[in-house]
Amino acid sequence: MSLLDCFCTSRTQVESLRPEKQSEPSTHQNLVDEPTLSLLPSSTRASEVICSTNVSHYELQVEIGRGFDNLTSVHLARHTPTGTLVTIKITNLENCTEERLKALQKAVILSHFFRHPNITTYWTVFTVGSWLWVISPFMAYGSASQLLRTYFPEGMSETLIRNILFGAVRGLNYLHQNGCIHRSINPSHILISGDGLVTLSGLFHLHSLVKHGQRHRAVYDFPQCSTSVQPWLSPELLRQDLHGYNVKSDIYSVGITACELASGQVPFQDMHRTQMLLQKLKGPPYSPLDASIFPQSESRMKNSRSGVDSGMGESVHVSSGTRTVNSDRLQTPSSKTFSPAFLSLIQLCLQQDPEKRPSASSLLSHVFFKQMKEESQSSILSLLPPPCHKPSISLSPASPWTEPECDFPDEKDLSGEF
Repeated sequence: MSLLDCFCTSRTQVESLRPEKQSEPSTHQNLVDEPTLSLLPSSTRASEVICSTNVSHYELQVEIGRGFDNLTSVHLARHTPTGTLVTIKITNLENCTEERLKALQKAVILSHFFRHPNITTYWTVFTVGSWLWVISPFMAYGSASQLLRTYFPEGMSETLIRNILFGAVRGLNYLHQNGCIHRSINPSHILISGDGLVTLSGLFHLHSLVKHGQRHRAVYDFPQCSTSVQPWLSPELLRQDLHGYNVKSDIYSVGITACELASGQVPFQDMHRTQMLLQKLKGPPYSPLDASIFPQSESRMKNSRSGVDSGMGESVHVSSGTRTVNSDRLQTPSSKTFSPAFLSLIQLCLQQDPEKRPSASSLLSHVFFKQMKEESQSSILSLLPPPCHKPSISLSPASPWTEPECDFPDEKDLSGEF
């Protein structure tokens, strides 16, 4: 039985949803494929993909987040036959509305049709009673949002931002080439693995421009449950008028994400929804670098005439001891500067007119990303602390499985969206 059948009938146990077992619908037969296997981390190589649907093969370690409007708990777990650490998203289907079930179906199905190293992969999907289990690779650094809160409260260095955004835009370009709008680009949906691979998640919000074999130029559908992501949404999407929106809406979200990674704060976070909408719609001379849109602080970004990051030796304390690092590492001074290239990228992404924004493909060729050609995937690791694995708190699996009673409030991150 496929996942399609699962949501429409009994909601009982289903077999693993593997690509070779699914017949692709006609609208996805011509997907642009970029199987750059060499870019995949060791944890996601085909030989190590975890396909077991036996619940006893997974030992839950700790809850590391919640998502999907708090309907889904996200766990670090160990696949006991291989010892591989995995991420398990567990959702009680009985608590989901039909609309939610359809959204889950879309996210899980699409994750198997898409083939790109910068798009989140689901290894196995099955149910245990009324609980849906989704097994995916463990992303040791979690989301970019987690990194901001934990290590970079005043924002990341430009070098680290470049590494993170480049991977995210590569994944976004793949989605756009296949006629899909992500509609929820933000740091919570940008994940980083232990060996430096950046992937996009949040496919729950994705919308296809392809209908009945034809690709439409615009979308008029407003994302469901979008209140939490409104600070990143484009003016044309929020406006909800007869012009609609297209893939350029995601480019605006990339610009807002860049501002958040640089400042450590969510633009518009403390604004009333109406005020935020008016601020976005009024257009120039508004800029997300304005101090007025960042809560409780002044803008920390200055234009650097030298065009490079400011550098300052810092001594920081990490779990493995004290080490001396420069400003590209764990902490950056509040007076840090950013290059004209970075500010140019933001200004292009945040153009009021969507047609003036670059495509994702063009964005990858922007001068800001040129240095990426000289950097390897592992270079991002030199800008981050060692990945912090969660404590090995073993929870013995039960049959039938029951939701864990223990709670780890300090470990949670509300970024566990599908």
